[in-house]
Order: sequence, then structure tokens, then C-alpha cells
Amino acid sequence: MELMQKSPTTKYKPWGTIDLPNRTWPGKTIDRVPHWCSVDLRDGNQALPIPMGVKEKLELFKLLVQIGFKEIEVGFPSAAQTEFDFARKLIEDNLVPDDVALQVLTQAREHLIKRSFESLRGAKKAIVHVYNSTSPLQRRVTFGMSKEQIKRIAVDGVKLIRKLLPELEGTEVRLEYSPESFSDTEVDYALEVCEAVMEAWEPTEKKPIILNLPATVELFTPNVHADQIEWFCQNLKERDKAIISLHTHNDRGTGTAATELGLLAGANRVEGTLFGNGERTGNLDIVTVALNMYSQGLHPGLDFSNMENIRDTYERTTGMTVHDRHPYGGDLVFTAFSGSHQDAIKKGMDLREKEGDSDQDHWQVPYLSIDPRDLGRSYEAIIRINSQSGKGGVAYVLSREFGLELPKPMHPEVGLLMNDKADSESRELAADEIYATFKAEFLEKHSPLQLLGCQTTKIKGSEENVSCLASVVLNGESKSIEGQGNGPINAFVHALENHGVKDFKLTDYRQHSIGGGSATESAAFVQLQTKSGKTAYGCGIDSSIEKSGLLALVSAFNRTRR
Repeated sequence: MELMQKSPTTKYKPWGTIDLPNRTWPGKTIDRVPHWCSVDLRDGNQALPIPMGVKEKLELFKLLVQIGFKEIEVGFPSAAQTEFDFARKLIEDNLVPDDVALQVLTQAREHLIKRSFESLRGAKKAIVHVYNSTSPLQRRVTFGMSKEQIKRIAVDGVKLIRKLLPELEGTEVRLEYSPESFSDTEVDYALEVCEAVMEAWEPTEKKPIILNLPATVELFTPNVHADQIEWFCQNLKERDKAIISLHTHNDRGTGTAATELGLLAGANRVEGTLFGNGERTGNLDIVTVALNMYSQGLHPGLDFSNMENIRDTYERTTGMTVHDRHPYGGDLVFTAFSGSHQDAIKKGMDLREKEGDSDQDHWQVPYLSIDPRDLGRSYEAIIRINSQSGKGGVAYVLSREFGLELPKPMHPEVGLLMNDKADSESRELAADEIYATFKAEFLEKHSPLQLLGCQTTKIKGSEENVSCLASVVLNGESKSIEGQGNGPINAFVHALENHGVKDFKLTDYRQHSIGGGSATESAAFVQLQTKSGKTAYGCGIDSSIEKSGLLALVSAFNRTRR
């Protein structure tokens, strides 16, 4: 087995730079929405181990339309019967909205172009996407042709398309030309071929040609790609008669960056796929680029507000899986396990709620660049609990999922309880498990003290003082205890003292309601401190405010006796 070369390497060399001393793209921002073209049904499909059938392609096509794509490359109809049949079904069954253009890909070869035209008969809007390879590697290895011969292939293909236009009467036809492997083509030669194509097509400002400049294989850093695009845009003779399109791949892991810098450099159209499906390491992920724009205040014109449905449909039709960490669409992208992150998120969310959770207010929550609700994601999924989680995260889950607003001094106790459980079982805890653990520890411990019943009555002649008669089990013995105080809880404490239990004091009491209407319950929290200095919180939940407080005291009492 061959191993990586030791330094210095001789097998690979840097690709160099573009001579562009007057580049302007570094000082620009993306302030315009590009034309979007989905190539899921062609580039994405051809990369699948098991390509989609007509049924799957149709389902994915409908999803792409729902998202808002107006240009959709539906396939390579001259390459396979399934591809041809799919294009025909879309047209014959009137499944294409009037404002959506069907794009078909074809090599610049006569019989393939003619077959592509057959697939488009009856379409309202169509983009014929013709291409041929232009790079020196392809010229030498694949074709054994000169520059002039390669250019002739492109020009002849375009001339044939122009000649065949009468066959698509009633169809609004646009031309897209791609010098395949533009990323590996001399920029001056790519420009020469594209200008020859434009001369053959004769575009206008109102009917521009689409010049697609593919990074068929990503070969260098995104800044060099941006220089290529800006150099091309600067030197194209009739720039106003062309839409400059990007088609990046992700071989170096920087397809998104290359696209964003390419837009800064002057491109105004983007081809890509959902979640980056495509050859090798994939195409550009349009979801990421579009939502990056959205997070910067520029609506992309695509709707990803039901991300779960989009992902489910994508996974079902392609057989691919969206990674848990995939930007915006992954299960864990809005999730924090780290305690410090959870605490910051909780504080940000609480502050936003306090100040007014409005779409008119600038989104500012630590660790969350975008509001999960904008993508149809719930807040409950933001914070998840494992052994690395903090006290604030557990409190957040109990609050958001179950309406329990724990006193802040109580957070460490509850957080440690959950961390210990997650650590001992070496796994994440679901929200229901968190509540079940809380319930077992704080609501269901009945030893050494259990409250069986309690009756309070006002003491005559006093506005505040009450008498408490309670039935309890203490240290395994049933007892009836009685005491007086300035409220039910204080009276119950005195009742315990009257029976020799005098080693604690109440240091904190909180109460709030859960739910609304007839289903409203009261949640109470009590902290006790023993004479030895040990403190513990307890919790009680009941439809009665009075009883919830007594249950909370009993809970705290039992927890100080552990």
C-alpha cells in the first residue's frame, strides 16, 4: 500500500493565482439574490448508487417547486429512457407551473441535442443546457483535440440548437452554455470559447445567454475561484447580454465559500442541490447558501420554513441521509449539550421573551445564528442533556417542556442529578426521561415523611394565623400532628416541631401556576436547611396551592435526610 509522500511532496503542485491586481470582490457584500437553479434531478441523481425512478423524481420535483425554484434541471433526457420519460410526464401531465423553466442537459453532439429537443416539446419554458469540456487535461487525455477543435464543438452545438428552435414553437427557450471544467481551464481560453458561443447565439440584454462556469472539480482556494469569476466578468465583451452562473462542487470542502465569493465577484446565478448531494463529495448545498443570506437579512426567495418535511422528502426520494451536523438541516445544528452554552442560550431566550419576542426585533441569542422557528424547528430541541450539560440546560428543558420554573438556586441540585444519570448510563437523556427522573427524586419520595392528609382552619380572632391538623407517616409510624402558624406551611412546620422534629428551618419558598383553565396546577418549591448546615430543595405539584406548598416542604424534608 502506498503512503503519503514525505515532505517535500513532488506529486502535487499549487495551482497558482489569477493576475487580477484590481480585484474588487474582497470589499463587497452579497446584497442581491441570485437566480437559483436546482440540479438535484440531474447532477444529484446521477451521483446516487441507485438513481431515482420517475416516481421519486416526481415527488422531489414537486418539493423543489414548493420551495420556490423557478429553474429546475430535470435530467439528461438523451442519456437514458427514464430521464426522457420523466421530462415527458412533467409536460404531458401539465405538472410544471407556468413560471418554472425545465432545464435539460446535453453534450454538444448532434443526436443528443435532437433527442433533448424531443423531450421538451410542449413545454412552456425551457433552458437547453449544452456543454463540452475545455480544460487542457480533458483536451489532451479525453479528446486529443486542439483548442480550435474544442471551440468548434461548442459553436457547432449552439448553431444546431438555434436551427432546431422552430421545433419548439410556443416554448420560451433560453440557452445555457458550460465550458466543463472551467476551474481547470485557462481563463483566457474559457473566455474565448464563451464569446464564440455568444456570437453564434446572438443574445440580447432582454434575452441574455446563461454562461455557466463550473468548478466541475474544486481545485483551489475560494479566493482563486473568485478571481477567476471576476476576471471573466471584467473581460467579457458583452457582459450585459449574459447571466454568469456558478456551479461549484465540494472536493476541497469549500463549495459554499467558493459560491459566496463568486457572487461577490460578479456572478448572478447559482446551480446546486439540496444538502449538497452530487458527484464525489457533492455539489453546492443551496440550502446553506440561501439560509446564510437569510441570516444576514437578505431573503433568498426560497422557502425552507418546513425543514423537517424538506429533509424527509429528500431522504426518502434519494436514499441519502442528512448528517446530524449538516448546516441548518441536521438534527443537532440547533442543539447545545455544553453547560456554558446552554446557560447562555437560556439567558438569551429568557431576555428575548421578557423584552418581546417579535420578528421585528433583531435576533440576538448566543450560539444561535438564526431562529429555529423560522425553519419549523421547535425550541425544545435546542437544549439536550448528557453528562456534559449544565444546570441551566436541565432547567430550560423542564421549563419549556413541562412548565416548571425552577428557582435559580435549585438549578445545581437538579443539574447534578441529571448529569449523574447521563454519565452512569453513558447516553443522552430525552425530555421525558429528565422529567421522570425529576419526578422520582422530588415528587415521589415518601420516606421518612409522607403527608396523607391535612386540614387547616382559621384561628378565631386572627387574620393570618391558622391551625393545621395533618395525618402523616413519620419514620414508618402513622401520626396525627397539629400546629399553628401564620399560614399553612408555617403551621405544618410547627406541627412537626411539636412532635420533636426541630432540626430544620425553611429558607426559601416559591410558587407558580402550570397550565390554564380547569387544568391549572400549582407548582411549589421549598428549601430547607438543617442545623448541620445541609440544604435541599423540594417540589410539590397539586391542583391546590395550599397542598402543593406542603408537598414541597415534605419533599425537601425527605431530601435533607438522604
